[in-house]
Amino acid sequence: GSTYTEGCKGIWSIPCDVALPCATQNEIDGESAALLVKNGVKYVAEGANMPSTLDAIDAFQAAKNVVYLPAKAANAGGVATSALEMAQSSGRLYWSAEEVDAKLKNIMINIYHNIDSAAKRYGFEGNYVMGANIAGFEKVADAMMAHGIV
Repeated sequence: GSTYTEGCKGIWSIPCDVALPCATQNEIDGESAALLVKNGVKYVAEGANMPSTLDAIDAFQAAKNVVYLPAKAANAGGVATSALEMAQSSGRLYWSAEEVDAKLKNIMINIYHNIDSAAKRYGFEGNYVMGANIAGFEKVADAMMAHGIV
């Protein structure tokens, strides 16, 4: 019952509730984003480095009924998994798949709470792009201050 669709644009024309662009940079442009919104997408969570163009991001954020989660937050699971792997290796530890999954879920929950809280604190509730940018900046600034650089 599946349908083959040629190229990246075709896939984004299919009505859906959730879109997970995970392949390449700039795979969703403004036109594709507008089509997703028109077809009723409710959630867009990036799973690659910058799969949405700026025009696409603008389209998602302009839509009142779309939750858009940018790569720097939604795609953090891959980076976090690598860090967990390195922690196991350097400590000569073995965690079961269930333990790794629980740690990753906790990391992702914390990321969500951090970006949600940052967006709310600065008057951008629901804008997870702004929340991710603010939370990321705060994390770097705090580290710099802790090291006496600022």
